[in-house]
Amino acid sequence: MTDMACLRLETRQLRLDWADGESHAFPYIWLRDTDPAGFHPRTGERVFDLTSVPLDLAPRAVRVEGAILVVDWPGDDAASRFDLCWLRENRPGAPRPDPAGVETVAWRGELGAGGVPRARAAEVLQDDAALADWLCRGKAYGLSIIEGLDDDVEAGCAVARRIGFLRETNFGRTFEVVSKPDPNNLAYTSDALPLHTDLTNQELPPGWQFLHCLANEAEGGGSVFCDGVAVAEDLARADPTAFELLASVDIPFRFHDAETDIRARKTVIRRGLDGRVDEICFNAHLADILDIDPAIMPDYYAAYRRLMQMTRDSAYLVTLKLKAGEMVVFDNRRVLHGRAAFDPSTGFRHLRGCYVDRGEFDSRMRVLARAADRAEAA
Repeated sequence: MTDMACLRLETRQLRLDWADGESHAFPYIWLRDTDPAGFHPRTGERVFDLTSVPLDLAPRAVRVEGAILVVDWPGDDAASRFDLCWLRENRPGAPRPDPAGVETVAWRGELGAGGVPRARAAEVLQDDAALADWLCRGKAYGLSIIEGLDDDVEAGCAVARRIGFLRETNFGRTFEVVSKPDPNNLAYTSDALPLHTDLTNQELPPGWQFLHCLANEAEGGGSVFCDGVAVAEDLARADPTAFELLASVDIPFRFHDAETDIRARKTVIRRGLDGRVDEICFNAHLADILDIDPAIMPDYYAAYRRLMQMTRDSAYLVTLKLKAGEMVVFDNRRVLHGRAAFDPSTGFRHLRGCYVDRGEFDSRMRVLARAADRAEAA
C-alpha cells in the first residue's frame, strides 16, 4: 500500500486502486509493450519486439518505489519502471489528451459573414500564439478568413506553409481560380458552382483549402459556404433512414481528362470513431455513374436528393464576397463551398488556392501547444 495506489495482481492484469477511490486495470502484455525502455531514446519510436514475449506473460513481482511502479518480468528481461502519474494519465481505455481535439461548432446561416472567425496575416505569420488561436478557432468552425495579405501570389501559400506541407494534386501544388478558355474543371469557368467538397474522386480528399483573393472586381462571383456537419446532423434527426444510407453506402466518384483518370469510392457522410459526423464527401459533378444495388437505389436517390436540397437551403448558407487581400480557409472535408456566377467582362476575378492536409493542420496545433506548455513551465 502506498499514498498513491494499492496494487492488486489479477489473472491477466495489474489493478491499481488509487487513493481517491478510482481503480484502473493494466494488462500485463500492455505493461511489457509500453515499457519506456522499449522506445528509442532519441526518436521516441517503439523498438520493442512484441513477438519476443508470450501473450500470457505475467510478472514475477510488482512493487512501488516512491512514485515509480517497478515490474519484474520472468527470464532475463529487465524490470520495467513506470511513473505512476504517467501511468494514470496514459492508462488503457483513456485516449491520450489531444490539443487538436477541438470541439466542433456546428453552424448554420445565422452565423452570417460577420460571425466567421478572422485573423490578421501579419500576426499569424509572426506570432505563434496568434497562429495557435487562429488554428483553434478555425478548426472549431471549419471556416475562417485571413485579412491583410500582401498583393503577392505567394502570400496565401506563406500562411499555409506556417501550418505544414502543401498537398499536391493532379491540379498541381497550387491552382489559379480564373476563367480559362479551355477549362478541365468547372472552377475555371465563370459559371455558378453549386456547393460541393473538392476532389471527392481522390482516395483521400485534401483537408484544408486556402483561397487567396488577389482580385474580385467582376459583377457576381460571391462565395457561399455550408457546414456539412450541421446539415448531416439535421438530416439524422429528420430522416434517420436517409442519413444511414448516405453514411453506409459507398458510391463512385471520378475525375478524368486527357492525362488523368482518378477514381474512388466512399460514403457521402462519414462518421468518426465517436460516432459523430466527421466528414462530408459531396460533389455532384464528380459523382460517377451510380452502380449500387438496384434494390436500394430509389431510397438512396431520395436520400441523396434530400441532402442536396438541404445544402441549397438559405437556412444553412453563409455568403460573402472576398476582397483582394483576404483569404478564406476551410476544412474541405467538412465545409461545402460554391460561388455565384460572374461576368468576366465586368472585371477581373482571380483566386489562388492550395491545400494542407488535416494531419498537418492538427500536427501544428499539437506542436504549438507543446511549446506553450514548455514556456509556461519555464
